[in-house]
Amino acid sequence: MSTSLHASSVPAFIAMLNNIKSWLDLAAATGNEAALIEARLADDMFPLARQIQIAADAAKGAGARMTGTEAPVMADDETTFAELKTRCDKTIAYLESLDADAFDAGASREVVITFPNGAGVKFDGHIFLTGFALPNFYFHATTTYAILRAGGVAIGKQNFLGHLAPYMFAPPA
Repeated sequence: MSTSLHASSVPAFIAMLNNIKSWLDLAAATGNEAALIEARLADDMFPLARQIQIAADAAKGAGARMTGTEAPVMADDETTFAELKTRCDKTIAYLESLDADAFDAGASREVVITFPNGAGVKFDGHIFLTGFALPNFYFHATTTYAILRAGGVAIGKQNFLGHLAPYMFAPPA
């Protein structure tokens, strides 16, 4: 049995976006929202808010490119945890609306991404999804986690893998 590209990616995008929302809930408890929103790991990296925006964009962009449709436009103007969680919710709703067969049909579709400097990349949908979209999404999700952790938010690996909670069991007695 093979697993479809949709089944291998869309649920993972949704799970991690939900994890990000839970991290923001934990971050809110620090009372340091304004500082965390602007926090970054290094001077030349984007701050927390932008990391979450890009993660959401990577997920919805993957959905749009794989289905040959347009992704919903989001303004990139979130300045609070609540607004960032709403962005995650909108992205999740979009991902849930995608037709799995249309998504999988995008495996052989040519995907061209042009960067602001005019350079770009071109590949088929399968390589785009597995070699670009998923790694890019997880880069920004992981950076979000790292910024929060470095900012004193009490999160750990169990929070990064929080979506696996339904599958966990206690050790034998």
